[in-house]
Amino acid sequence: MGEGPVRTMSLLLIIRLRGRTGIPPEVEKTLELLRLTRKYHAVIYPGSESIEGMLDVVKDWVTWGEVSSEVLKDLITYRGRLVGGKTLTQEDVKKVFNLSSIDELVNALIDCKVLWHKASGVEPIFRLRPPKGGFKRSIRRPYKSHGELGYRGSEINELARRMI
Repeated sequence: MGEGPVRTMSLLLIIRLRGRTGIPPEVEKTLELLRLTRKYHAVIYPGSESIEGMLDVVKDWVTWGEVSSEVLKDLITYRGRLVGGKTLTQEDVKKVFNLSSIDELVNALIDCKVLWHKASGVEPIFRLRPPKGGFKRSIRRPYKSHGELGYRGSEINELARRMI
């Protein structure tokens, strides 16, 4: 069904690459459900059939793949925010998730024991910046056809590092 093989129960990083103009209503609604309301916003979800179906609808506006634990730790450390915009600290991890450290939180997220988007007290999105060095390819073409959009597997980590 989807653009690529999404393994069940792997943690997916989804990044919106294209802006708000010229979007069909069903794509706009799906992006809203994924909480990707602006360009360069990112979310993390465990892979499932429902997420795969949503990604199939929005494949021309986002890129996604399986996130590594190192990139996830950097994402949480540098771009994770509490509701209200405050930076996430070790103490906040203890309060919100009842886990002792960010490393333990990363492991729980990778194992899908904790769901970032359902935790109260943290922003469900990560606000990223444009990638350092720019995009290597067109943001209007699929990844497999020399573009940046759609499923890219573990290569999402390289793009995410440049955007953190």
